Amino acid sequence: MGEKDGLFSQFYSEVKVIEKRDSTLTPKQQIDRLNRPGCTYFNLNPFDVLQIDPDAKMSDIKSRYRQMSLLVHPDKNQDDAERAQKAFDGKIFALLLFSLAVTKAFKCLDDSPSYRKCLEVVQEAKDRVAKMVSEKRLKSKGQPIDEDDPAKYRHAVYVQTCKLFADLERLRVDEETKQQNERKRKAEEEEIHRFRVQYDREWRDNYEESRKDRIKSWRTFTAKKAKKGESLGGFKPPKPKMETRK
Repeated sequence: MGEKDGLFSQFYSEVKVIEKRDSTLTPKQQIDRLNRPGCTYFNLNPFDVLQIDPDAKMSDIKSRYRQMSLLVHPDKNQDDAERAQKAFDGKIFALLLFSLAVTKAFKCLDDSPSYRKCLEVVQEAKDRVAKMVSEKRLKSKGQPIDEDDPAKYRHAVYVQTCKLFADLERLRVDEETKQQNERKRKAEEEEIHRFRVQYDREWRDNYEESRKDRIKSWRTFTAKKAKKGESLGGFKPPKPKMETRK
């Protein structure tokens, strides 16, 4: 346990050094970072977008957001406004680039339930890496493993964290798609129901109207026959003729 704690402490210290180094990136460098290949995947991690430690206080997160916003704001980068706008807004759909850039990352952390969920994701990533490292050590039989190198251990935690955020995003998109399909199905059923109701109503109205027309036509017909003195139905046998004998 002590070895594990020492490894993590070293890893944590190096992370802080890297964060301090990256926090001094120029606006162009920050824009490049948020638009790098694979940004759709990496920018799902709000802590990575804001370059803030998960254990940071909310006041530090807000301060970091303001700092990042100024760095990548389009008004501050007129010569690269298009890419700066993409990096700042973070409103592009999940499957497009820049889906969790600066603004969206902050909103994710500024919301209490969402923030707690993000912390749970980070902790889950740490736990999975720790378990993986423990299993590798057992199999290595005392031989060094890759994660003995703090940089590789840090990379493993980073990759696992991004993977978990990506998994959550896929689940969210799948659920959203499922709900959209369900809403579409219900809308189609309601449209079919409305059509049937309207069709039945029109059929009844037309039938009633045609029934009235039939009755009116029959009455007109019988009235004409009565006026002419004609019989309406029944068999009229011919009059008998008297037979004469010769």
